[in-house]
Formats: sequence, structure tokens, C-alpha cells
Amino acid sequence: MSDWRFCPRCAATLVAGDEGGRRRQVCAAGCGFVHWDNPAPVLAALVEYEGRILLARNRAWAPGAFGLISGFLERDEDPAAGVAREVREELGLTTGTATLIGVYPFARRHEVVIAYHLPAHGEIRLNEELAEFRLIAAEKLKPWDFGTGLAVRDWLARPR
Repeated sequence: MSDWRFCPRCAATLVAGDEGGRRRQVCAAGCGFVHWDNPAPVLAALVEYEGRILLARNRAWAPGAFGLISGFLERDEDPAAGVAREVREELGLTTGTATLIGVYPFARRHEVVIAYHLPAHGEIRLNEELAEFRLIAAEKLKPWDFGTGLAVRDWLARPR
């Protein structure tokens, strides 16, 4: 359960209760609030640029740690449009048609990852979130065993 302590509707204490077949935090005063604690939807882009795959390092990550371009899905946003927005915001690139790779649970971060493959073109301009990028030939790309690495694995397994 989350660390929420008070109801955002009426400020009463939250207590453990059974809702929807699970233990969840509910309002002790009975205003009807239930903290469902659903995972956040995250978009991930496997960006193909000039025939290679672009991996980036977030400024908050350790040196040598690279991954797919990712970001949160905005309210009322189509996921395919959102992943194109993330690529534009983080890399300054224009994208072609987004093709869904798959949807992956990322329990460690309480997220669900919606991953797409996108061809991209233009001049790479990293935004303030990213420290550096690498372009890797698809045949040299190695998936990692968590988060967006599962999408890399599945994309590599597809015929191209």
C-alpha cells in the first residue's frame, strides 16, 4: 500500500479496507474515497535513426547507463501521439508512424510501460533531461532484463 495518510476529499484518516478484491486505503470517515494506487502509464520509444537504434542516458543515471526514450502519458493523450511527443521533446526529432511493440509491467517503479518503435529524422538536440546518446546497430543491441529492456528483446525477436 502507498504511504498516503489522509483523504484528499475530506482530510480524514485513510485506513486499510477491502475494495475490488484487494486491500486498499479507504476513507475512515466514509466519504467514499478509495486510493486505488494504480500504476502510472509510461511511454517508451525504441527510436530508429539513420539505420541505427538511439539509446540515451538520463542526467540522473549513472555513467554508462543507457535506455530508451521514455516519459509519462499525459491526460487525454493518445499513446502513439504521446510517444512521438516524447521523442520530439527529448531529442528534437520528427517521427514516422509509431508501431506498438508491447505493454510491460514495471512493478519496481509502479508503472506500466507502453513501448513503440518509431523511425525518426532531423537533427538530434538533447533536452535538459538527457546527458548523452548512442547510436547502435540493431544487430549489436542487447536487451536488459527489466523495464524497457523487455521491449528491446521483443523488438529484436521480430523479423525486420
